[in-house]
Amino acid sequence: MAKCAFIGLGVMGYPMAGYLQKAGHEVRVWNRTAQKATDWALQYGGTATDDIADAVTDCDLVFACVGDDPDVRAIAAPAFNAMKARAIFVDHTTASAALARELAVEAKARQLGFVDAPISGGQAGAEAGQLTIMCGGHEDDFARAAPVMDVYAKAITLMGEAGAGQLTKMVNQICIAGVVEGLAEGLHFAKRAGLDGERVIEAISKGAAQSWQMENRYQTMLQGEFDFGFAVDWMRKDLRITLEEARENGARLPVAALVDQFYADVQAMGGKRWDTSSLIARLEKD
Repeated sequence: MAKCAFIGLGVMGYPMAGYLQKAGHEVRVWNRTAQKATDWALQYGGTATDDIADAVTDCDLVFACVGDDPDVRAIAAPAFNAMKARAIFVDHTTASAALARELAVEAKARQLGFVDAPISGGQAGAEAGQLTIMCGGHEDDFARAAPVMDVYAKAITLMGEAGAGQLTKMVNQICIAGVVEGLAEGLHFAKRAGLDGERVIEAISKGAAQSWQMENRYQTMLQGEFDFGFAVDWMRKDLRITLEEARENGARLPVAALVDQFYADVQAMGGKRWDTSSLIARLEKD
């Protein structure tokens, strides 16, 4: 069993840290809102602290799941200062590949390991312990971290050196953006054509149109319910990072860029915290 710290107890980090504790690891948690860390400790039996240095001291692995590049930098600085030699910092945040490479260099200079390990599967995947994890980093660091991450994962893949995990997550978000918009347009068209949406999905879901989004979101999309899964605000953050990377590497992403603007429309409708399937609401707005 490992001594672990978990920094960031949002909708993803809270259950992920819980799986570590339930698996028998010794877990200390820190969260920007201290009460949430206290609540977690009461629920799972681990240790809450209001100081990042206290959380990470003597830990073998330090996991982080926060919001964006500035948030990662803000926690990495005090964490790196307090971590013991050969400890590994595993960043589950969806952040930029440039930041991952920067932190990997800094970690190496301090005799620390670093793995960028963004996750896919949403809140439901975190709560079920069925996340997909895309990793970048040194093989030895990955080999030490992967068996511990396995308690909340269904798939963990090392994609290459530092930053490769973040780049792979960008591919994931590019693909999701197009699929969700296509499903939204399909369901919107079905309604306007006078078709029964449920029967349409029954007819097409066993063929080439099938997707996770179709299986898990079509009913709530038809009902106009958007309180499930990944928020529009976070998707726009991910697409911003992806489009910035595309400008650097020359990739052309016309669909991702267009869907990003569609999500901006959803935000303007008051849907900042709606889940990403809310693209259909934009199409059905009077």
